Amino acid sequence: MAEVTKDLKGEVKINPDVIAQYAGMAATECFGVVGLGAVSLKDGIVKVLKNERAFKGVNVSIKDGKISIDFHIVVAYGVSIHAVIDNLTENIVYQVENFTGMTIEKINVFVEGVRVID
Repeated sequence: MAEVTKDLKGEVKINPDVIAQYAGMAATECFGVVGLGAVSLKDGIVKVLKNERAFKGVNVSIKDGKISIDFHIVVAYGVSIHAVIDNLTENIVYQVENFTGMTIEKINVFVEGVRVID
């Protein structure tokens, strides 16, 4: 669990799964992100996850009070992957740092697939 301490009389601990769920929901709102993908280790197939399971495509680790996040995303066909990644990282840094009060040290993005949007 991550600890966030300020001038409190106690301490606040944030479970990394909470951060992963929040970051996953924020990621699915980003331009060009169709959804988060989870790769099945059994058969190597990428599944696009819906919002309620979005955190399964996100891995969060916390070391020395700093957050590292891995995203497995599916992007929309025809958009610039570079533009999607820039938008995603800016949005996630802003939202997660404001949500947790902690600093994001690193964001890794793995593009797991491309999907045509209707």
